[in-house]
Amino acid sequence: MSISLTVNGTQHVFDGDPTTPLLYFLRNNLALNGPKYGCGLEQCGACMVLIDGTKGPTCRIPMAELDGKSVTTLEALAGADGLHPVQQAFLDQQAAQCGYCTNGMIIASVSLLSENPAPTDGEIREALARNLCRCGTHSRILKAVRAAAGDPNG
Repeated sequence: MSISLTVNGTQHVFDGDPTTPLLYFLRNNLALNGPKYGCGLEQCGACMVLIDGTKGPTCRIPMAELDGKSVTTLEALAGADGLHPVQQAFLDQQAAQCGYCTNGMIIASVSLLSENPAPTDGEIREALARNLCRCGTHSRILKAVRAAAGDPNG
């Protein structure tokens, strides 16, 4: 079974086991290291990507479900003119400590802001609830998302 999908704007064909998780294809076949293996149970958010513009975990989504889909990873968020506003806000607010959750936090934040450009703190917390940060930088992450949304006080 050939599975055709677009990853970061480039068309790819996968001819392997259709039950292979997307995460393995991204990391092993395409050498994309933004998505991380965290829990393998869709509970930590470290493996998050945008699938057709909406956040989704990659650790358990089989390749068979991705035929004709478009996947965007952390690596493709930055443009020719610089980092994505969420990436820049994470840097500016020092929202990453160990960095393991950063991929998922940024992807979930980009997804949130594309749907709701001016979220409340409660809406930000809800959107990031499935993303775990073991280092405890939650207050900086909230500030970064607010800054990316245009709040001058972050």
